[in-house]
Amino acid sequence: MLQYLDVLLKHSNFTKAAKDLYISQPYLTQIIKQIEQELGVPIIDRQSQRLKLSEAGKIYYHYLEKQNTANAMLTQELSQYTHPDKTIIKLGVLQSLGSFLLPLFLPKYLQEHPSVHLILVEDVPTVSEKLAINGEIDFFIGQNPETIAPPLRLETAKAENYYAIIPSNSPFFEEKKQQLAIGSIPIKTLLSSPLVLSSPGSAIRNQVDSLFNKYKIKPQIIIESQNIITAVELATHGLGLTLVPTSIINKLTPGAYNLYPLSSDLINLNYFIAMNRTKTLGPYENELVESFLTIGK
Repeated sequence: MLQYLDVLLKHSNFTKAAKDLYISQPYLTQIIKQIEQELGVPIIDRQSQRLKLSEAGKIYYHYLEKQNTANAMLTQELSQYTHPDKTIIKLGVLQSLGSFLLPLFLPKYLQEHPSVHLILVEDVPTVSEKLAINGEIDFFIGQNPETIAPPLRLETAKAENYYAIIPSNSPFFEEKKQQLAIGSIPIKTLLSSPLVLSSPGSAIRNQVDSLFNKYKIKPQIIIESQNIITAVELATHGLGLTLVPTSIINKLTPGAYNLYPLSSDLINLNYFIAMNRTKTLGPYENELVESFLTIGK
């Protein structure tokens, strides 16, 4: 249901959402109505211009999130019995962050340590932070450590620079170039372009918002996405300009867009891995931290 609701809210259209989910539109409509009948209240506000959760729907969505977390915790508790011959490591990370950050170090680490069974707990940073403090997960990966809670200690990977992705329909696009020269576009002019951005509250968005505040810009935001990869895909397909860190740029295939590097004096991104200060790391855990720190090198 979480996936159904996420995709439905993303498209704001039952037909498009059903196509994306590889199910029929009548089935999607039926299952939403069935839930609403069981709960006795609408969970989708169909009166607004775009489909959104009703107030009751927000409560139901939060309930589903808690159920997902509870299921993940049950798997963790049972892991010592389901994998008695393996070292269990529990790692918390935001799903959208993990989608591009974990592939940079995790496959190599697990190939080198076949006796490690790693459990991902994909939740929002505030939840992962609490789980790490309480010892319910071993590590928590996040972005920009300035506000991390004192009970946690951190190891920080090398800072990443940012790039602007400039689509082919932008006035700044240069057809015969893949990457533009740094400083060739005034940052205030660039940020005044139509934009595709990650949702408010994310580490990336917070940094971008700080640039808007610094230059006193009211941004022209076309669309916001909870998944930065979605924002990138929309930008490369011409919807608007977006700003992303290097690790995401490294995964892009060449296309009809320019990459414009931003000065590290303006904006950069630090990734960290956090653990409880009282935790004593075993050999495999130490090596996981060392593997994480190779990001950006």
